[in-house]
Amino acid sequence: MTKQISEYFEGIGRRKESVARVRVTRDSKAGFIINDKEAKIFFPVKKFQNAIYAPLEATGLEGKVAISVKVNGGGLTGQSDAIKLGLSRALVKSDPELHRALKDADFLKRDSRKKERKKPGLKKARRAAQWRKR
Repeated sequence: MTKQISEYFEGIGRRKESVARVRVTRDSKAGFIINDKEAKIFFPVKKFQNAIYAPLEATGLEGKVAISVKVNGGGLTGQSDAIKLGLSRALVKSDPELHRALKDADFLKRDSRKKERKKPGLKKARRAAQWRKR
């Protein structure tokens, strides 16, 4: 009994506190699975669906590749952006000719903004306690 192992290309995407490990397989049936759920079930909001499908639309690979994602940490915005970056990196590994299209669409840039740390003596990172004169 032999198992057929299909070749996959992996990309790691990060955004805020989220980390996404994206695997792209070209030679199997197309689908988009995130944490063992269909993408449209995992992200019911259309804004996040558009974000994760954007690299596929930019390269014309929609419906031609199978995508498997493991994502954790953060919220929906961070997770969708992490998936977008990881998917873009995996697509470039699978076909280096896609690099130009993804770079022109700004999908290969890492958004490094994170939550600012809370400072001592303040209520939040920058929010001071209310001051009153009398």
